[in-house]
Amino acid sequence: MTFLDAQLLSVIVFLPLAAGLLLLLAQVVIGLLGGELPDSAWRGVGIGSTLLTFLLSVQLFAQFDPAAPGFQFVDYGAWLPAYGIHYFFGVDGMSLLLVVLTTFLMPIVLLGAWSENRSLRTFIFMNLFLETGMLGAFVSLNLFQFYIFWEVMLVPMYFIIGIWGGQRRVYAAVKFFLFTMVGSLLMLVAMLVVYYLHYEQFGSLNFDLVAAPGASGKALLDTAIPAAADTVWWKSQFWLFGAFALAFGIKVPMVPVHTWLPDAHVEAPTAGSVVLAGVLLKMGTYGFVRFALPLFPVAAEAYIPVMYGLALVGVLYGALVAMVQSDIKKLVAYSSVAHLGFVMLGMFALNEEGLQGSVLQMVNHGLSTGALFLLVGMIYERRHTREIAAFGGLARPMPVFAALFGIVAMSSIGLPGLNGFVGEFLILVGTFGRSPWVGVAATFGVVLAAAYLLWAYRRMAFGPCDDPENQSLLDLDFREKAILAALLVPIFWIGIYPNFFLTRVGGSVSELLHTMKTRKEMTLRLESAPSYALDGELYREGGR
Repeated sequence: MTFLDAQLLSVIVFLPLAAGLLLLLAQVVIGLLGGELPDSAWRGVGIGSTLLTFLLSVQLFAQFDPAAPGFQFVDYGAWLPAYGIHYFFGVDGMSLLLVVLTTFLMPIVLLGAWSENRSLRTFIFMNLFLETGMLGAFVSLNLFQFYIFWEVMLVPMYFIIGIWGGQRRVYAAVKFFLFTMVGSLLMLVAMLVVYYLHYEQFGSLNFDLVAAPGASGKALLDTAIPAAADTVWWKSQFWLFGAFALAFGIKVPMVPVHTWLPDAHVEAPTAGSVVLAGVLLKMGTYGFVRFALPLFPVAAEAYIPVMYGLALVGVLYGALVAMVQSDIKKLVAYSSVAHLGFVMLGMFALNEEGLQGSVLQMVNHGLSTGALFLLVGMIYERRHTREIAAFGGLARPMPVFAALFGIVAMSSIGLPGLNGFVGEFLILVGTFGRSPWVGVAATFGVVLAAAYLLWAYRRMAFGPCDDPENQSLLDLDFREKAILAALLVPIFWIGIYPNFFLTRVGGSVSELLHTMKTRKEMTLRLESAPSYALDGELYREGGR
């Protein structure tokens, strides 16, 4: 095994940040010599480093063994071992797809922001910094390390919205930061409680979610977390799951903690909107499947009615609010609330069909909604308005734009043959298996999605082209066509041959469900024993 193979995950995570720091260093050195690093160098190195990161993630995808259980490409080392804080990276099928999605979107984001000229160097650095933060969160298997990356990625996104956003950018950036921070602090408290319970049972400090290969001692998934009503309330699964769920639910975002999202999307620059929709929202859904569900399986099942209710409200509410928007960017923003509601429905079906559909739909949403935000940004650069009523008949002056907009809208709706159909179908199958009535209600969300997207598309692309400003619009240039063509490849690939991706996810979903079942049985077995809440030895026996 070569050094690159052994450290592949670490290279993928830190390559973007290393490129950004290298550019800063070159800028300082050249500045001391009386020169200046040109913007073209910043663009070239920024785009080149993200492309190289993507190629390395393709290698990761190609070498990943779907038949092998557990985590692969593990990179483990001591950081603060006395406190159970380790450098611990690893991927399974669920995180693998999200890593590839992130590295695929980032060069597209920088190419899409080609016309950005306000503080370009800072803009490039913030995007490279953000990519490292997102990738680190997806592959961290030490809970403390995950929290560090979770918090770190807030900083560059805050500045991307606050500096390069619209007129209300500071309000949107602060609101985004505060909402996320509130949830994060509650999650931190819950993390420390789990950490304390682990120490109470095994006499050692550890934040590792699973045991690393060759590492001694127990991990957090070996810890018995009580669900009994007679235990101390803050030690129970129901309170701990609630704290994690609030942090992740804000990031998804779920109704009613979703109100930061429309402001952030509308005020963010196009690049920020694409990253926000394509990757950052997935931090919430990923957090559920990686941490909340396996750590607190009894509470997860008890919360199903609540999570189903909130997810279903999100599906229908997001679609209905999107339907009445006059601003096309705000329409796409509210569509994210609806689509991520579908992801949550599939997840809490807690069966293989629903969970596989949920993970795949995370990727699908990133592709389709990211493409929609790019299209909105392209038309905004030409007309400097996002009002749907300001357009009409764009298929005449901009036939390529209209055609691509139609394809991406159909993929977001879930047309068979495109990526959105596969994810929504699996989610609905899983949801019907859990609750037929919820499945029936959720199908109305699909109908509403078709209504608001087709309505907006018809008004913008067809009809008379009477406005002289629309008549003189230039169609997409080569760069814009190349960006959208790159996004169409996985949109059609997943729609036509989804098994190529689902085979990577299936084993990890089965492992998650098995872990939840095992931990649920352990919790119930311990609770049925006498003196459960008092006997530390009994805890330790249950964790073995």
